[in-house]
Amino acid sequence: MSAFGRVASRIALLAAVLALKPAPGVCKVEHARLWQAYANHFLSADGRVIDPQGGDRTTSEGQSYALFFSLVNNEPTRFETILKWTQANLAMGDLGTHLPAWSWGKGKDGQWGILDPNSASDSDMWIAYDLLEAGRLWSNPRYSNLGRKLVAQIARREVVTLPEVGAMLLPAPTGFRFPNAWIVNPSYLPVFVLDRLASIDPAGPWIGIAVNVPHLVETSSRAGFVMDWVSYTRAVGYAPSILAAPKSDGALGSYDAIRVYLWAGMLDEAHPAKSRLLKALFGMNAYLLNHSAPPEKVSATGQPEKQDAPVGFSAALLPYLRSIPDPDAATRQLERVESQVDEKTGLYGPVPIYYDENLTLFATGWSEKRFQFGINGQVLVTWGHP
Repeated sequence: MSAFGRVASRIALLAAVLALKPAPGVCKVEHARLWQAYANHFLSADGRVIDPQGGDRTTSEGQSYALFFSLVNNEPTRFETILKWTQANLAMGDLGTHLPAWSWGKGKDGQWGILDPNSASDSDMWIAYDLLEAGRLWSNPRYSNLGRKLVAQIARREVVTLPEVGAMLLPAPTGFRFPNAWIVNPSYLPVFVLDRLASIDPAGPWIGIAVNVPHLVETSSRAGFVMDWVSYTRAVGYAPSILAAPKSDGALGSYDAIRVYLWAGMLDEAHPAKSRLLKALFGMNAYLLNHSAPPEKVSATGQPEKQDAPVGFSAALLPYLRSIPDPDAATRQLERVESQVDEKTGLYGPVPIYYDENLTLFATGWSEKRFQFGINGQVLVTWGHP
């Protein structure tokens, strides 16, 4: 990208972050450029998202996000290619009857295939959401029907009723239920996705889960920082989880938790959950008043570590900072993001990291109004009908 191009894209994105009208055409090109660079670097011709830092593995998360970005960029052919690979390799050929395995790659025997058959409920919901919105925006009943079948599977296999709380989504069908405790992940619960599922399955658990999300974040966060993993026990409630945390670190707010700020920031301004979530997440904004970058890790007591987080964290915080609003903090994080554009790859950072690029794709696309989320969770795009 030329020096002029870098300046133009930065001005356009900053305008969106500060809720000003972006320069005509510039913002749209910026997100489209990043998505194409991402596809060139991480997406195979047959529709597999490859994580180089993860041993070239593929996750259902990566597939779900690629489906979403194909949709909002109006690429039905690419969407279908990604969907076909996902169904064939992660879901035994049918997402309507099998939840997708969360991890696929090269096994110890040298063979490529499913590494862990357990599913990841956030990816399952995102794939269902992608299918439902693709069916609506592209008038494709096959996608709509498949999305509904997947929604029914998630409700049956990944939703539980917590005592004194009600409906809640577990991270997977197995591994997160104990005799007296349940483990949940706040970043698995974007309220707009839950709202959309509730609109097509009003008898399901979705609205109950969505209503419970602010309470989960409010009571499990520490000093205004959300945690990666949270445990729930009867009569005690939510607390940072030791059971699901890496033994070397203990409970943390880090790579999962950063998405909670992103999801909260992208909620429709009129959504009743938004103000509660932003109020509960005050710690990050307070920290950024005196620091140039967000922390990579926050302890279970809400103490940030000194090490700066990677560039994707700064990108993920842009919708959150705009929503508070804090123009100065948003400007500083935007400057950090834009300073790390690699002209050769068109991606962010000297070595493109799969997760960073996904966070940046969400943040730039939303900030540039390439897509927004409506009050009922529907994705709003410039090229589609309401």
